[in-house]
Amino acid sequence: MVKRSNFLVLAAALVLICIIPAGVLAQQHGPGPGPVRVNGSSFVPEQLEFSEDLLDDLNIPEGFEVNVFAQDLTNPRIMTVDDEGTVYVTQPEVGQVLALRDTDGDGTADEEEVVVSGIEFLHGITYHNGSLYLATPKEVYVAEIREDGSVSDAELLINGLPDGGQHPNRTLRFGPDGRLYLSVGSSCNACPEQNPEHATILQINDTERQTYARGLRNTIGFDWHPATGELWAFDQGSDWRGQDRPPEELNRIQEGGNYGWPWCFGKQQVDTVISQDPPNMTREEYCTMTVPSYLEYQAHSSPMQFLFYDETEFPEEYQNDAFLTLRGSWNRYPPVGYKVVRVRFNDAGEPERIEDFMTGFLHNNDTAFSARLCGLAIAEDGSLLVGDDTNGVIYRVSYEGENRTAQGNG
Repeated sequence: MVKRSNFLVLAAALVLICIIPAGVLAQQHGPGPGPVRVNGSSFVPEQLEFSEDLLDDLNIPEGFEVNVFAQDLTNPRIMTVDDEGTVYVTQPEVGQVLALRDTDGDGTADEEEVVVSGIEFLHGITYHNGSLYLATPKEVYVAEIREDGSVSDAELLINGLPDGGQHPNRTLRFGPDGRLYLSVGSSCNACPEQNPEHATILQINDTERQTYARGLRNTIGFDWHPATGELWAFDQGSDWRGQDRPPEELNRIQEGGNYGWPWCFGKQQVDTVISQDPPNMTREEYCTMTVPSYLEYQAHSSPMQFLFYDETEFPEEYQNDAFLTLRGSWNRYPPVGYKVVRVRFNDAGEPERIEDFMTGFLHNNDTAFSARLCGLAIAEDGSLLVGDDTNGVIYRVSYEGENRTAQGNG
C-alpha cells in the first residue's frame, strides 16, 4: 500500500514529466543520505545550418553592423591576432591553427592557410612578441612567426600538465608582467581534485610554473583591464544544481586567491549537493575563507572567451569595457546563453553590470540555434570578431556610426 504522502510526490513527479517539452530529461541527484532532488533539465536546441539570411535575425546596438569574416571552418575555437593583422584560430577537432587574412580590407578574410597541424586537441592560442603560444590538455608549445608570414614548427615548451578530464580545453595569455598564464579546468563536474593544478590558473615563468589562483572550475576567458592592470575572469558554474544556480561568476583574480569550487559558489554560498566535505573542516567554514564573486550571471550560460576592448573603432563609451561569448546551455530549459554580452566597467575599473550586445542566435521559440559562440578577437581595424565553433563561422562586428572615439576620428 502506498502512503498518501508518497503518492502525492509520485503524482507531482508525473505531472512534471508531462509538462517537460520533448527532448528535456529530468535528472536526479543527491548528496548521499537524504532526499533525492530534481536539479535541472537536459536540453540542447536543434542546430540550424548557417545561411547569410540568418544575419537579419541578429540584434546589435544602433550604429553597428555584422558581416561574415570567414565561414566553412572546422570547429573554430580560440582566436588571436598578430601585429600584422593576421587572425589565427585553433581548430581542435583537426589539431590545426588556421591563419586568416583580409588582404583587401573589405572586412572578409580572402586568404586561409593552415600554419600549424598535427597537434591533437590543440585549443588555446595567444600571440606574444612574434610567436604563437599553443595549449593542448597537457602541453604548451611555441611557434615563431617568420618575417615572410610563415610559421615555424611548434616546439614543446611545457609538458606534464594535468590530464584533460571533463574540462580539457586550456586557454593561455600573457599578462602585463610578461609572464604566461594558463587556465586548467577541473577534471569533473564537482569533486575534490587529486591533482592540485586542476581547477586553477597557473603562472608560468620560462618553464617554471606555480598556482596563481585556485578553486576555479573552468575559467576559459580571462583578461587584464587596460587601465588598472587587474586580472578578471569568468568561471563556469557546476551542473545539476538547478535551473538558476550556481551563477556564472565574474571574478577579480588575485594571486593566491581561492574561489571556492567545488564546495562554494558565488558570494561564498555553500554547495549543498556535493557529497564530501573539505579536509578537516565543514564546507561552511571553508567557504568563509574563499574569495566571493564580483558579478554574477545566469546559470548554465557557459561563458567562453573574455576580452577587454581598448581600440578606437567603437564609440568612446566602449573603452575599457569587456566582451564575453556565451556558448549556451544544455543543463536548462528554456535554454540561455547563445549570445555575446558586454561587461560595463566604470572609470575606477570596477565592473558594474552585464548587458546584451549581440543576440538572435536562438530561433523557433528557443528550440533551435544558429551558432554556439566561443572565440573573440579584436581585428586590426578595431572590429570585433566572434567565432561560432559549431557551424564554423566567424562574424565581424564593425561600427559604422559617427561617434567613434576622438582618436579614431582623424
